[in-house]
Amino acid sequence: MERLAAEQRIEELRKQINHHNRLYHIEDRPEITDQEYDVLMRELQTLEDLFPDMVTPDSPTQRVGGAPLAAFEKVVHKTPMLSLANAFGEADLRDFDRRVRQTLGRDEVSYVCELKIDGLAVSLQYENGYFIQGSTRGDGQTGEDITQNLRTIRSIPLRLTRPVTLEVRGEAFMPKRAFEKLNKEREAQGEALFANPRNSAAGSLRQLDPKIAASRSLDTFIYGLGELEGETVESHSQALELMGSLGFKINPEWRVFTSIDDVITFVEGWVEKRPHLPYEIDGMVIKVDRYADQRALGFTAKSPRWAIAYKFPAEEAVTRLVGIEISVGRTGVVTPTALLDPVGIAGTTVKRASLHNEDIIREKGLLIGDSVIVRKAGDIIPEIVAVLPDRRKGDEQPFHMPTHCPECGSELVRLDEEVALRCINPDCPALIREGMIHFVSRLAMNIEGLGEKVVSQLFAKGLIGSVADIYYLKERREELIGLERMGEKSVDNLLDAIEASKQNSLERLLFGLGIRLVGSKAARVLAEHFGSLDRLMQATQEELMAIDEIGPKMAESIVAYFSLPQVGDLIKRLEAAGVNTLYKGVRLAEAADLPFSGKTVVLTGTLATLTRQEAEEKITSMGGKVTGSVSAKTDLVIAGEKAGSKLEKAQKLGVAVLDEAGFLELLKQMTAH
Repeated sequence: MERLAAEQRIEELRKQINHHNRLYHIEDRPEITDQEYDVLMRELQTLEDLFPDMVTPDSPTQRVGGAPLAAFEKVVHKTPMLSLANAFGEADLRDFDRRVRQTLGRDEVSYVCELKIDGLAVSLQYENGYFIQGSTRGDGQTGEDITQNLRTIRSIPLRLTRPVTLEVRGEAFMPKRAFEKLNKEREAQGEALFANPRNSAAGSLRQLDPKIAASRSLDTFIYGLGELEGETVESHSQALELMGSLGFKINPEWRVFTSIDDVITFVEGWVEKRPHLPYEIDGMVIKVDRYADQRALGFTAKSPRWAIAYKFPAEEAVTRLVGIEISVGRTGVVTPTALLDPVGIAGTTVKRASLHNEDIIREKGLLIGDSVIVRKAGDIIPEIVAVLPDRRKGDEQPFHMPTHCPECGSELVRLDEEVALRCINPDCPALIREGMIHFVSRLAMNIEGLGEKVVSQLFAKGLIGSVADIYYLKERREELIGLERMGEKSVDNLLDAIEASKQNSLERLLFGLGIRLVGSKAARVLAEHFGSLDRLMQATQEELMAIDEIGPKMAESIVAYFSLPQVGDLIKRLEAAGVNTLYKGVRLAEAADLPFSGKTVVLTGTLATLTRQEAEEKITSMGGKVTGSVSAKTDLVIAGEKAGSKLEKAQKLGVAVLDEAGFLELLKQMTAH
């Protein structure tokens, strides 16, 4: 391509990609599929590789992160980033309102109410519309330069819609789903888990290697205007609208009220709604709207007099640590779990709390018998926040992690400087039993009637010793009938379910095998790419790494797994039993012509003729993607009986809705074609 044509095409691609970035990450209404977006990005990257002098700092390709830093530079904030005073109840809010009205000398004041995002406060500076620097809040006067890390967040525009020079403040955060995914990955690799999304966001942005931040799916909401050159705004609400028009992501849940009663009603309403948000909030922020009023109210030494943060009631309780239980997972990781005196938190009874690993027990200074503060925030597993040492009576006992596996007696080890202790004995009963429980689970082979208790019973009785043995149980039918709660009918139903599972597509088998680092999504990617288990088993590490979403560690793990002689024997036994080893889904190239291709679908309510898993499989096999929550990105909601809030949200957003009969008719039409 000639230089002039390349320059024009590069500019055109950047405009298209920035447009779609805004639609996807800010306005939540994508117009193209992920595959189509990737095609645009690949073309831009190819052209920039051919003409490297055309690469600009605001190019979408520059979000991947640069070279690792030696240290963060200090940044002095031109306008201090002060913290807010706190309110803990209605009385505090009314007192704030009284002080504001008294100082301003009038009864009516406009307030802006916003969600208080639980993340890391950041400052972003733009010059003539280009992002030039980003920093942390730090101590309010001086922060750290984290520009390279912030550039990786796709909701932060690298170039504004107009050439404006300004500074804005906002919150960088990690969505709940990204947080859960990150902790699952860290747990699988034996790394220390993050305690909550806020810590994970802060830890990600303070990485010296920007590529780590780029991998963490961080997001932002911009909530404040620090400085603005050449233009004037008269209120905070006008500033929010201006910043939204410039390309910043603004949280949509802000409102303006002229009555403190309306403010209190709005704030209290979010106490109930907060667990349903896809991100964490820890309160609400109430600000006097007009800038002239803000200037008249002024500041204290620590905080502005024109704003206050309402803190939600803590989802915490004090209880007693009565013991610590040790369990061994299918990967050999030994995990301690706190056993607690039952205590009510956020409408549920909590009896157990995750401790993750020995380091956390040591860091918190836990003793058996301690009084502890337990927290359950949103959908996060209950955790011990802190110990109350002043309540100790003297009979508390220290806890020591075992040096040997509680199941097989083998010495526990730490691999590659992992935090977690592992049992590496391949014959450990716990590894074998947990591996079989995983194999039959819903996302794996999905064998109905073969749950955790049944697997444990069959294993204890010596009826199964590997996942392959499951497919030879029909030869031991009479022995099965003699087991607890296993009559003739239930045994026959179980054997039928086992037989039916032989026809599963390859990705289920791959996930069920429990290959380290290979989750359900990676299993589908591998199955679709290779088409057969035999082809995958022959793949080299280089071939695997050439696939999107398969990194070097996963590739190494896959090659190592299939090189084990016992794995080869296991696969032969599964094949001999008639277990399918081919991919039965729709290949990407074939999916383009299907009605579900590129569509995002949400299932809600109860379906009478299909299980949730069966419905998901039918949708994904025909090119669709099933997600758990409704948003503007959702293309279709399939609503069964007793559909609740998801159906209501779909109707509010104008998302297409099908009942079960309509869904079945659509499937019938697709099958007919």
